[in-house]
Amino acid sequence: MRAVSRAARTALAAGSPWVDTAPNYAHGQAHEELHPVLREHPTVRVATKTGFFTGDQGCAALDAGVLPRKEAFARHSLQSGFVRWQTERSLAALGRVDLVFVHNPEHHGHGLDHAALLWRVREAFAVLEGFAHAGRIGGYGVATWSGLTSGAFSVPELLVLARQAAGSSEHHFTGLQMPVSLIMDAPITKALNGGGPLVQAKDAGLITFGSAPLHGGELLGAMAPELVNLIRPGLSAAAAALLAAGSCPGLDVVLTSASTREHWDDAAKALAAPLTAQELRKVTDELAGE
Repeated sequence: MRAVSRAARTALAAGSPWVDTAPNYAHGQAHEELHPVLREHPTVRVATKTGFFTGDQGCAALDAGVLPRKEAFARHSLQSGFVRWQTERSLAALGRVDLVFVHNPEHHGHGLDHAALLWRVREAFAVLEGFAHAGRIGGYGVATWSGLTSGAFSVPELLVLARQAAGSSEHHFTGLQMPVSLIMDAPITKALNGGGPLVQAKDAGLITFGSAPLHGGELLGAMAPELVNLIRPGLSAAAAALLAAGSCPGLDVVLTSASTREHWDDAAKALAAPLTAQELRKVTDELAGE
Protein backbone atom coordinates (compact mmCIF):
# COMPACT_ATOMS: atom_id res chain seq x y z
CA MET A 1 0.00 0.00 0.00
CA ARG A 2 2.87 2.37 0.77
CA ALA A 3 3.88 1.95 -2.87
CA VAL A 4 1.16 4.46 -3.79
CA SER A 5 2.65 7.31 -1.80
CA ARG A 6 6.19 6.39 -2.85
CA ALA A 7 5.24 6.35 -6.54
CA ALA A 8 3.40 9.66 -6.20
CA ARG A 9 6.30 11.35 -4.44
CA THR A 10 8.70 10.07 -7.10
CA ALA A 11 6.48 11.40 -9.89
CA LEU A 12 5.91 14.78 -8.26
CA ALA A 13 9.59 15.23 -7.46
CA ALA A 14 10.24 14.67 -11.15
CA GLY A 15 7.76 17.42 -12.06
CA SER A 16 4.61 15.49 -12.97
CA PRO A 17 1.71 17.99 -13.24
CA TRP A 18 -1.06 15.40 -12.64
CA VAL A 19 -1.88 12.64 -10.18
CA ASP A 20 -4.48 10.19 -11.49
CA THR A 21 -6.20 7.86 -9.05
CA ALA A 22 -9.51 6.13 -8.25
CA PRO A 23 -11.40 5.04 -5.13
CA ASN A 24 -10.84 1.35 -5.88
CA TYR A 25 -7.08 1.56 -6.51
CA ALA A 26 -4.69 -0.08 -4.02
CA HIS A 27 -7.52 -2.17 -2.57
CA GLY A 28 -9.43 1.01 -1.80
CA GLN A 29 -6.60 2.74 0.08
CA ALA A 30 -5.11 4.92 -2.68
CA HIS A 31 -6.92 8.11 -1.70
CA GLU A 32 -5.88 7.90 1.94
CA GLU A 33 -2.29 7.19 0.90
CA LEU A 34 -2.24 10.17 -1.44
CA HIS A 35 -3.75 12.73 0.94
CA PRO A 36 -0.51 13.70 2.76
CA VAL A 37 1.41 13.71 -0.53
CA LEU A 38 -1.08 16.14 -2.08
CA ARG A 39 -0.79 18.43 0.94
CA GLU A 40 2.95 18.58 0.27
CA HIS A 41 2.33 19.50 -3.39
CA PRO A 42 -0.51 22.04 -3.43
CA THR A 43 -0.16 22.93 -7.12
CA VAL A 44 -0.35 19.44 -8.61
CA ARG A 45 -3.63 18.71 -10.37
CA VAL A 46 -5.65 15.74 -9.11
CA ALA A 47 -7.90 13.43 -11.12
CA THR A 48 -9.98 10.67 -9.62
CA LYS A 49 -12.90 8.56 -10.81
CA THR A 50 -16.38 7.39 -9.96
CA GLY A 51 -17.94 4.05 -10.81
CA PHE A 52 -15.82 1.17 -9.50
CA PHE A 53 -15.69 0.33 -5.81
CA THR A 54 -14.23 -2.32 -3.52
CA GLY A 55 -16.23 -4.84 -1.52
CA ASP A 56 -15.84 -2.81 1.67
CA GLN A 57 -16.92 0.35 -0.13
CA GLY A 58 -19.95 -1.50 -1.50
CA CYS A 59 -20.95 -2.50 2.04
CA ALA A 60 -20.54 1.10 3.17
CA ALA A 61 -22.71 2.29 0.27
CA LEU A 62 -25.35 -0.28 1.22
CA ASP A 63 -25.28 0.86 4.84
CA ALA A 64 -25.57 4.48 3.68
CA GLY A 65 -28.62 3.60 1.60
CA VAL A 66 -27.11 4.77 -1.70
CA LEU A 67 -27.04 1.33 -3.35
CA PRO A 68 -29.57 -1.50 -3.24
CA ARG A 69 -28.24 -4.86 -2.08
CA LYS A 70 -28.18 -6.35 -5.60
CA GLU A 71 -25.84 -3.55 -6.76
CA ALA A 72 -23.74 -3.24 -3.62
CA PHE A 73 -21.76 -6.33 -4.61
CA ALA A 74 -21.47 -5.55 -8.33
CA ARG A 75 -18.26 -3.49 -7.84
CA HIS A 76 -19.47 -0.83 -10.32
CA SER A 77 -22.35 1.61 -10.35
CA LEU A 78 -23.32 4.86 -12.04
CA GLN A 79 -26.50 5.34 -10.02
CA SER A 80 -26.71 9.09 -9.42
CA GLY A 81 -26.98 8.71 -5.64
CA PHE A 82 -23.90 6.53 -5.59
CA VAL A 83 -21.93 8.91 -7.82
CA ARG A 84 -22.75 11.76 -5.43
CA TRP A 85 -21.83 9.68 -2.36
CA GLN A 86 -18.57 8.38 -3.86
CA THR A 87 -17.50 11.83 -5.03
CA GLU A 88 -18.15 13.27 -1.57
CA ARG A 89 -15.94 10.54 -0.09
CA SER A 90 -13.21 11.23 -2.65
CA LEU A 91 -13.20 14.93 -1.82
CA ALA A 92 -13.01 14.18 1.89
CA ALA A 93 -10.18 11.65 1.45
CA LEU A 94 -8.07 13.57 -1.07
CA GLY A 95 -8.70 17.11 0.12
CA ARG A 96 -9.20 18.46 -3.39
CA VAL A 97 -10.15 17.19 -6.84
CA ASP A 98 -9.64 18.93 -10.18
CA LEU A 99 -11.25 16.31 -12.39
CA VAL A 100 -13.63 13.39 -11.75
CA PHE A 101 -13.78 10.78 -14.50
CA VAL A 102 -16.84 8.61 -14.97
CA HIS A 103 -14.95 5.31 -14.92
CA ASN A 104 -15.54 2.82 -17.72
CA PRO A 105 -19.23 3.58 -18.24
CA GLU A 106 -19.31 0.79 -20.82
CA HIS A 107 -18.82 -1.65 -17.93
CA HIS A 108 -22.14 -0.54 -16.51
CA GLY A 109 -23.68 -1.10 -19.94
CA HIS A 110 -23.90 -4.87 -19.58
CA GLY A 111 -27.56 -5.61 -20.14
CA LEU A 112 -28.41 -2.01 -21.08
CA ASP A 113 -29.25 -0.91 -24.59
CA HIS A 114 -27.45 2.05 -26.13
CA ALA A 115 -30.06 4.62 -25.14
CA ALA A 116 -30.22 3.36 -21.55
CA LEU A 117 -26.43 3.49 -21.21
CA LEU A 118 -26.32 7.08 -22.48
CA TRP A 119 -29.13 8.02 -20.08
CA ARG A 120 -27.14 6.61 -17.15
CA VAL A 121 -24.02 8.52 -18.22
CA ARG A 122 -26.03 11.73 -18.52
CA GLU A 123 -27.37 11.23 -14.98
CA ALA A 124 -23.81 10.82 -13.69
CA PHE A 125 -22.80 13.95 -15.60
CA ALA A 126 -25.68 15.86 -13.99
CA VAL A 127 -24.41 14.99 -10.51
CA LEU A 128 -20.87 16.05 -11.39
CA GLU A 129 -22.16 19.26 -12.98
CA GLY A 130 -23.59 20.08 -9.58
CA PHE A 131 -20.24 19.60 -7.88
CA ALA A 132 -18.48 21.68 -10.54
CA HIS A 133 -21.08 24.44 -10.48
CA ALA A 134 -20.60 24.70 -6.72
CA GLY A 135 -16.84 25.00 -7.22
CA ARG A 136 -16.11 21.76 -5.41
CA ILE A 137 -14.43 20.08 -8.40
CA GLY A 138 -12.83 21.65 -11.45
CA GLY A 139 -14.67 19.53 -13.96
CA TYR A 140 -15.44 15.98 -15.01
CA GLY A 141 -14.83 13.60 -17.86
CA VAL A 142 -14.91 10.00 -19.01
CA ALA A 143 -12.15 7.45 -18.48
CA THR A 144 -12.83 4.48 -20.73
CA TRP A 145 -11.10 1.29 -21.72
CA SER A 146 -13.18 0.18 -24.69
CA GLY A 147 -16.21 2.47 -24.86
CA LEU A 148 -14.85 4.62 -27.68
CA THR A 149 -13.62 1.68 -29.75
CA SER A 150 -16.55 -0.67 -29.21
CA GLY A 151 -19.19 1.85 -30.24
CA ALA A 152 -20.71 2.10 -26.76
CA PHE A 153 -20.50 5.88 -27.12
CA SER A 154 -18.62 8.56 -29.04
CA VAL A 155 -17.07 11.91 -28.19
CA PRO A 156 -19.87 13.82 -29.96
CA GLU A 157 -22.45 11.84 -27.96
CA LEU A 158 -20.65 12.59 -24.70
CA LEU A 159 -20.61 16.30 -25.53
CA VAL A 160 -24.36 16.21 -26.18
CA LEU A 161 -24.90 14.49 -22.83
CA ALA A 162 -22.80 17.15 -21.09
CA ARG A 163 -24.85 19.95 -22.64
CA GLN A 164 -28.04 18.18 -21.58
CA ALA A 165 -26.74 17.66 -18.05
CA ALA A 166 -25.75 21.33 -17.73
CA GLY A 167 -28.86 22.63 -19.45
CA SER A 168 -26.68 24.77 -21.73
CA SER A 169 -23.43 24.77 -23.69
CA GLU A 170 -21.64 26.03 -20.54
CA HIS A 171 -20.86 22.56 -19.22
CA HIS A 172 -17.93 21.30 -17.15
CA PHE A 173 -17.10 18.22 -19.24
CA THR A 174 -13.39 18.87 -19.58
CA GLY A 175 -11.45 15.59 -19.82
CA LEU A 176 -11.19 12.35 -21.77
CA GLN A 177 -9.03 9.36 -20.83
CA MET A 178 -8.48 6.29 -23.01
CA PRO A 179 -5.73 3.72 -23.67
CA VAL A 180 -3.02 4.86 -26.06
CA SER A 181 -0.14 2.50 -26.77
CA LEU A 182 1.61 0.57 -29.52
CA ILE A 183 -0.70 -2.35 -28.67
CA MET A 184 -3.93 -0.34 -28.54
CA ASP A 185 -2.79 1.93 -31.36
CA ALA A 186 -6.09 2.71 -33.12
CA PRO A 187 -6.25 6.17 -31.48
CA ILE A 188 -2.74 6.88 -32.79
CA THR A 189 -3.43 5.84 -36.38
CA LYS A 190 -6.74 7.73 -36.43
CA ALA A 191 -5.14 10.85 -34.98
CA LEU A 192 -2.34 10.69 -37.55
CA ASN A 193 -5.06 10.71 -40.21
CA GLY A 194 -6.71 13.74 -38.63
CA GLY A 195 -9.64 11.99 -36.94
CA GLY A 196 -10.71 9.75 -34.11
CA PRO A 197 -11.69 10.45 -30.51
CA LEU A 198 -8.53 12.27 -29.44
CA VAL A 199 -8.78 14.77 -32.26
CA GLN A 200 -12.51 15.20 -31.63
CA ALA A 201 -11.83 15.78 -27.93
CA LYS A 202 -9.08 18.32 -28.59
CA ASP A 203 -11.27 20.15 -31.08
CA ALA A 204 -13.89 20.40 -28.32
CA GLY A 205 -11.36 21.85 -25.89
CA LEU A 206 -11.04 18.78 -23.66
CA ILE A 207 -7.86 17.72 -21.87
CA THR A 208 -6.85 14.34 -23.28
CA PHE A 209 -5.18 11.61 -21.21
CA GLY A 210 -3.57 8.46 -22.57
CA SER A 211 -3.71 5.52 -20.15
CA ALA A 212 -1.80 2.21 -20.18
CA PRO A 213 1.03 3.36 -22.50
CA LEU A 214 2.97 0.21 -21.56
CA HIS A 215 -0.22 -1.91 -21.59
CA GLY A 216 0.34 -3.02 -18.03
CA GLY A 217 3.96 -3.90 -18.79
CA GLU A 218 2.95 -6.35 -21.51
CA LEU A 219 4.34 -4.09 -24.21
CA LEU A 220 7.89 -4.21 -22.86
CA GLY A 221 8.33 -7.82 -23.93
CA ALA A 222 7.35 -6.88 -27.48
CA MET A 223 9.78 -3.96 -27.74
CA ALA A 224 12.46 -5.61 -29.86
CA PRO A 225 15.74 -3.68 -30.29
CA GLU A 226 14.83 -3.01 -33.93
CA LEU A 227 11.56 -1.37 -32.88
CA VAL A 228 13.26 0.69 -30.18
CA ASN A 229 15.85 1.89 -32.69
CA LEU A 230 13.14 2.77 -35.18
CA ILE A 231 11.44 4.91 -32.52
CA ARG A 232 14.68 6.51 -31.31
CA PRO A 233 18.09 4.88 -30.93
CA GLY A 234 19.55 4.80 -27.45
CA LEU A 235 16.30 4.70 -25.50
CA SER A 236 15.23 2.00 -23.09
CA ALA A 237 12.28 -0.15 -24.15
CA ALA A 238 10.01 1.63 -21.66
CA ALA A 239 11.08 5.11 -22.76
CA ALA A 240 10.62 4.21 -26.43
CA ALA A 241 7.12 2.87 -25.80
CA LEU A 242 6.21 5.99 -23.81
CA LEU A 243 7.64 8.25 -26.48
CA ALA A 244 5.54 6.58 -29.18
CA ALA A 245 2.37 6.95 -27.13
CA GLY A 246 3.20 10.47 -26.01
CA SER A 247 3.81 11.61 -29.58
CA CYS A 248 0.22 10.84 -30.57
CA PRO A 249 -1.40 13.95 -32.09
CA GLY A 250 -4.06 15.43 -29.84
CA LEU A 251 -2.76 13.80 -26.64
CA ASP A 252 -2.03 16.12 -23.70
CA VAL A 253 -1.09 13.81 -20.82
CA VAL A 254 0.50 10.34 -20.78
CA LEU A 255 -0.38 8.42 -17.59
CA THR A 256 2.30 6.13 -16.29
CA SER A 257 4.09 5.18 -13.11
CA ALA A 258 7.74 4.52 -12.31
CA SER A 259 9.44 3.04 -9.30
CA THR A 260 12.53 5.25 -9.29
CA ARG A 261 13.49 8.83 -10.10
CA GLU A 262 15.93 7.45 -12.67
CA HIS A 263 13.06 5.80 -14.57
CA TRP A 264 10.99 8.99 -14.41
CA ASP A 265 13.87 11.10 -15.71
CA ASP A 266 14.45 8.57 -18.50
CA ALA A 267 10.81 8.86 -19.57
CA ALA A 268 10.68 12.64 -19.19
CA LYS A 269 13.80 13.10 -21.29
CA ALA A 270 12.31 11.01 -24.09
CA LEU A 271 8.94 12.77 -23.98
CA ALA A 272 10.57 16.20 -24.07
CA ALA A 273 11.30 15.69 -27.77
CA PRO A 274 8.21 14.03 -29.33
CA LEU A 275 8.34 12.15 -32.61
CA THR A 276 7.15 14.02 -35.66
CA ALA A 277 3.99 12.75 -37.32
CA GLN A 278 6.14 11.31 -40.11
CA GLU A 279 8.37 9.46 -37.64
CA LEU A 280 5.40 8.12 -35.70
CA ARG A 281 3.70 6.98 -38.91
CA LYS A 282 6.79 4.94 -39.79
CA VAL A 283 6.42 3.14 -36.47
CA THR A 284 2.72 2.40 -36.88
CA ASP A 285 3.24 1.36 -40.49
CA GLU A 286 5.98 -1.03 -39.42
CA LEU A 287 3.75 -2.58 -36.77
CA ALA A 288 0.84 -2.85 -39.21
CA GLY A 289 3.05 -4.71 -41.65
CA GLU A 290 4.17 -7.36 -39.17
